[in-house]
Amino acid sequence: MAVGLRIKFDGGTQDQYDAIHSHMKIDENPPDGMIFHSAGPIEGGWGVIDFWESREHFDRFVGARLQPAMAELGDRTMQSPPDIKEFPVHHITKS
Repeated sequence: MAVGLRIKFDGGTQDQYDAIHSHMKIDENPPDGMIFHSAGPIEGGWGVIDFWESREHFDRFVGARLQPAMAELGDRTMQSPPDIKEFPVHHITKS
């Protein structure tokens, strides 16, 4: 079952997001199971809304790509742990 994820990075910035996003080459090589990804500024930091085929797909992406990339970039990327809220997805419309 597809899941939606609302992810908040307190104190996160666009520069930090751009650094990690381009380092992982997400646009050229999207992770397996990712349906939709969006990101932008929120009050107090940076926010992400994602839709994945399953939570397991997301967790594999985090372990295999996101965490190693964040370790490589050090202080050039998000510094606070994310606040993640998961919700079930009933319906997705693609244009």
